[in-house]
Amino acid sequence: MGLFRGRPWPLTVEEIAQETGVSQSSAYRDVQELCRAGFLDPVIGAGYVLGPAFIEYDRLLRQGDTLIPIASRVMHELLDQTTQRATAILCRRYRDTVMCVHQEHGTAPHPITTYERGVAMPLFAGASSKVVLAHLDDRSLKRIYLDNEDTIRARLGHGDWKAFKAEVRAIRRDGVVETVSEVAEGRAGIAAPVLVNKQVIAGVSLVLAADDIAGASLAFRAAVIEAGKRISEEIAGGGTWVAR
Repeated sequence: MGLFRGRPWPLTVEEIAQETGVSQSSAYRDVQELCRAGFLDPVIGAGYVLGPAFIEYDRLLRQGDTLIPIASRVMHELLDQTTQRATAILCRRYRDTVMCVHQEHGTAPHPITTYERGVAMPLFAGASSKVVLAHLDDRSLKRIYLDNEDTIRARLGHGDWKAFKAEVRAIRRDGVVETVSEVAEGRAGIAAPVLVNKQVIAGVSLVLAADDIAGASLAFRAAVIEAGKRISEEIAGGGTWVAR
């Protein structure tokens, strides 16, 4: 399934076999099984694309998700309290990335954000990513640093683990992070964590044009922090969420 990430065209059995290092006969059997389950679909030209099963499971995921209905209402109120010239987004950690799982758009003209449902971003760029990164435990943080040391040095300019840890722990202490032009030029992001049992399960963010944040940064930061706290409290109060 990972072979389809970022590919706008179908894959053939031959390509799948070559990429995965298995025989064509084995790849063909796997493809046929995935087709029967609806995860792959054949197309003209002996190729295969992702199938309709993913749409069904996405619907089931939305139906069973206790986080999004709560966050959606709070995110609407966040836009009302700050500005409609923005997008409110909800992100969760996915492997060593942060993935957008929901967004709410303001009713006034606002810049298009590169985040949409299913888009994953590195943990080291943008407010949405950094607020999740900052609330990981030391062991997870150290592993991520060691696995991505060159990328972190290039993006953040840090020379060592101690400097990196100090920056993310400062974000954790403040309970909010604000960035400008880290994901897209001219865009600003303000993010706060969603915490359950002291573990980060998501981040809620306000994304807007950098010019629109001038003079309102403190008020917007306070509103985003409050939104994160409200989502955290309602999720914890429901008793159905298990943070992992």
